[in-house]
Amino acid sequence: MDAWNSLKTECAGCDRCRLAVDRHSLVFGVGNEHAEVMLIGEGPGEQEDLQGLPFVGPAGQLLDTMLALIDLDRTKVYIANMVKCRPPRNRDPQADEMEACRSWLERQIALVDPKIIVCLGRIAAKGLIDPEFRITRQHGEFFDIAGRRFTATYHPSALLRDPAKRPEAFMDLRAIRQEIRERCTHTYDTQRSGYGAL
Repeated sequence: MDAWNSLKTECAGCDRCRLAVDRHSLVFGVGNEHAEVMLIGEGPGEQEDLQGLPFVGPAGQLLDTMLALIDLDRTKVYIANMVKCRPPRNRDPQADEMEACRSWLERQIALVDPKIIVCLGRIAAKGLIDPEFRITRQHGEFFDIAGRRFTATYHPSALLRDPAKRPEAFMDLRAIRQEIRERCTHTYDTQRSGYGAL
C-alpha cells in the first residue's frame, strides 16, 4: 500500500476527538497530490460532510471561482482542512479538536510537499502561521515557515457573508499568483491563453 492510501485508510478510522461521533463522512482532501500549492480551510460543512469532499457547498463554488481568476483549478492544487470532521452546526473547530487532527494534516503536507500554502480564513492562519494572526490586517502577507511560503486570505464563507471584503481578497489572489509565478515551476501552463489576465 502506498503512502497516500495508507494515510487515507488510517485517517478513515480516526476517533481521536468528539467530532468523529456524529460525522456522516470523514472529509480527507481533494486535488493534485503533488501540487506546488496547497489550500487549507478550517473544517467541513454540511455538504462536505454528506459528500466526503472539501469545499463542495456554496463556499466551494466561490472558491472555484476564486481559483479560476488566477488560472487555477482543483487539478492544480490540493485542498484540505484543519479538521476532517464537521463541527456541530458549523461552529469553529476547537483547539483540542485541531490538535487531535493535526498529525493527519501534517502528514498530508509532507506528502504533497507544496511550495506555497494558502490558509483560507483566520482559523487556519492561526493554526498554521501564528496564533496571534489577524486576518483583517495580515491577509495577503507572506511568511517563511519550515521552508515553505505561507499566506492567508479570507475564507470563501466570510466573503459570502460580507461581499465588501471581496476586493481585498482579489488583491490577495493577485499576490498569490505572482508568488506562484516566482516560485513554482509546474503549476501553470504558460501557453494557456488565459494566463496573465489579471
